[in-house]
Amino acid sequence: MLFGKKKSASAPKIVNEDLAARAFAKAVTDGDFVNFRLLFLAFSPARVASSERFEDAKYSYLLPDDESQSNGEFRRALALVREDATWRHIQRELDANRPAQLPAELVMLLADNAVRLGKFTIAAQAYELLRVRRRMQDEFFAQADAALDDGNVRRAVHGYLVATGLEYNYAAFPEPLPVVPDWQTKALMLHGEYPRSAEDCIPLQQPEQFIRTALAYLLLDAAAAARLEPRPISVRLSGRDFEARIQHAVAERGGGRVSLAREIEELVGEDPHKVPAALLGRTIDDGEWWQYLKELAYTHPASALFVSRQIIGETEIVVPRYRGDSPVPSALGLLPGATA
Repeated sequence: MLFGKKKSASAPKIVNEDLAARAFAKAVTDGDFVNFRLLFLAFSPARVASSERFEDAKYSYLLPDDESQSNGEFRRALALVREDATWRHIQRELDANRPAQLPAELVMLLADNAVRLGKFTIAAQAYELLRVRRRMQDEFFAQADAALDDGNVRRAVHGYLVATGLEYNYAAFPEPLPVVPDWQTKALMLHGEYPRSAEDCIPLQQPEQFIRTALAYLLLDAAAAARLEPRPISVRLSGRDFEARIQHAVAERGGGRVSLAREIEELVGEDPHKVPAALLGRTIDDGEWWQYLKELAYTHPASALFVSRQIIGETEIVVPRYRGDSPVPSALGLLPGATA
C-alpha cells in the first residue's frame, strides 16, 4: 500500500465486572468517598471507554484483600452493589458521557460506614450530597441526649462527637465544606487578650463558666454546647462516678487559686522558656508563646484550657494553671492521686 501497512484495530476492552463490583464495595465499606467517586470518573478502570484496567498493579489499592472480603460489612456492601437495580444504575452512569449521578443507596451506606469508622468529614459530604445531613445530625443529637437521660455517658459522648463532626461551613470558599477540627486557631482566639485579672484567665473561671467555655471550644460548636447547659456538672464532665469525685475534690482542695507552674519550678529553674517546653515536651527554636499554644492545642486540644499567658521579666510564655476550688481538674484526673 502507498502509505504503509494498515494498523490493525485493537480488541475492545472488557471490564472485569467482578473486580469492578468488589472495588465499589470496598470504597463503600471503607467510607472512602474519594475512591468511590474516582470509580465513576472518565479514566476509571471501571469504564469500557477508559484504557485503564483493574488488573494493573497501580490500581491494586482499589481492590479488597482476602481478609477484608471476609468482613461482614464488605459482604453487605457487595450484595447491595450486585443488586439488579443498583448494578444497572452503575452501568448506566459508566456508559454515559457526562458527570455521573451516584447511586443514592451506596452513598448512604458509604456515609454510614464513614461514621462507624470516625471519618466524619467524609460522612458529612456524603450526607450533604443526599440532602440529609442536617436530618442525620439532628438524629445523632437526639440519640445522644436520650443516652444521657439513660445514664449511658459513653454512647452520649460518641453521639455528640458524631453530630458535631457532621457540621458544615456554608461560608467556605469556593463552595460549602465540612467543618474540620481547628483547635489550634480556636486556642489563639481563647487566649487572644492578655489576662489583666484572675477573672480574665480561662483556667481560673468559675466552674460553670469554665465548663461552658470548655465545651464550646472542644465541640467546636456553641449550639451543641448549649444543649448540655441544663445538665449537671457531673454529666457535662462525662463520667458516671464524677459526682463523688467532685464532692471529694471540693472537700480536699478547699478554696484559692493555684498555679501549676510552681509544681514544676524545680524542673525549670529560673529560665521561663523551660516552662512551655516542658509542657509541650520539646523546644521550639525562638518559639513565642502563641507558637507553643498552637502546638499544644494541636497535640492535645484540651490543654489550651489549662494554660494562660504570663509575662516574666521581658518574656511572655504560657504557663499551666488551674483553679484550686474547682472540681474540674480533680474530676478529670489532672491532679496527683486523682484518677480519671
